[in-house]
Amino acid sequence: MTTFIPGTSAEVHEIVRWAAAEETPLEVIGHGTKQGIGRPVQAEHTLDLSRLAGVTLYEPEELVLAARAGTPLAEVEALLARHGQRLAFEPMDYGPLLGGKAGRGTLGGVLGANLSGPRRIAAGAARDHILGIDAVSGRGEAFKSGGRVVKNVTGYDLSKGLAGSWGTLAVVTDLVFKVLPAAETERTLAIAGLDDAQAAAAMAEAMGSDGEVSGAAHLPEGVIGRFLDGGFSGGPRTVLRVEGFGPSVAYRVERLGRRMKAHGAVEVLEEAQSRRLWREIRDCRPFADGTDAPVWRVSMAPMAGHRMLDAFRRAAGANAYYDWQGGLLWLRMEAEPKAETLRTLIARCGGGHATLVRATPALRAAVSVFQPQPPALVALSARLKAQFDPRNILNPGRMAVA
Repeated sequence: MTTFIPGTSAEVHEIVRWAAAEETPLEVIGHGTKQGIGRPVQAEHTLDLSRLAGVTLYEPEELVLAARAGTPLAEVEALLARHGQRLAFEPMDYGPLLGGKAGRGTLGGVLGANLSGPRRIAAGAARDHILGIDAVSGRGEAFKSGGRVVKNVTGYDLSKGLAGSWGTLAVVTDLVFKVLPAAETERTLAIAGLDDAQAAAAMAEAMGSDGEVSGAAHLPEGVIGRFLDGGFSGGPRTVLRVEGFGPSVAYRVERLGRRMKAHGAVEVLEEAQSRRLWREIRDCRPFADGTDAPVWRVSMAPMAGHRMLDAFRRAAGANAYYDWQGGLLWLRMEAEPKAETLRTLIARCGGGHATLVRATPALRAAVSVFQPQPPALVALSARLKAQFDPRNILNPGRMAVA
């Protein structure tokens, strides 16, 4: 097995063109922080993009940043922070959850996994902020899509189309993202003592208010002690984040706090604690325990998640918490129940998606890691694969059996 470590886009093009001609599979990685997600890749060689790094354009006034695919996300975020800006979609760091170090994910991985965080309910995911890419398809053909401003995107927007493809369609070498001003400050309201159903109702009310809530999560009894080094006491918390200019945040927190007192006792976390809490929620910190115990990421309608979890707990042991107003559930399994059990209950409760994000290699190879698609989408995915990577050389087997 050979590991190719190109330093330029031209070298990437040459390697992929050779692999396509020889029909030789490649595992495409950045720093490998998300290698544990998906089925084990069936590849003879590795294409390591970690040297293809560096910010190539940053125009704070134009709210645009361009960088190579292997650029560490931490480096990008530090640069933006120095200019009072941020990636508004708050991309998750999978490193600690999967047994690695924090801060080693790459910008290419952000798009490949279509990352987002708690702010997705207000700002969307990576695909909603990508402006342009340079890439090499599995045919060995270099192509570009989009540009440095939104109006450059016409016709088929391949930049968004590659979001969440996990490196199975093309090797992205360069990316352009829209950035936005960072909030001056933030505070978080924490409502004590709600059960899952009560929390879902409280979060729905908060999201429908004029509080402009940018994060809504529920941390049940089983996980609350794992946040803020056990800083909460007295049972579960339902947490609501408010961001913006100082006076506006103070006003909205006061109004929202009065409204939420109908649901339970309310405390306010100031900026430093609030920022830390939402990083821990974003990065699934309660389950970053150094084990390979199965962790599932479930996305479904916000008011349906607690019903599904209640039914699932009757069939199998699981610890869990909610993000995205209850629409995202993180589940750590105490055993290894069949994926069909979880997905059947999701379907009964209105539908959704379940992705196995952490497990042993044996379990990853044995189950459908990503949500099985209906026949029409299976056919569409097959046509896309045939157009971009007809010889199946890019990350074969990662999203489906090769």
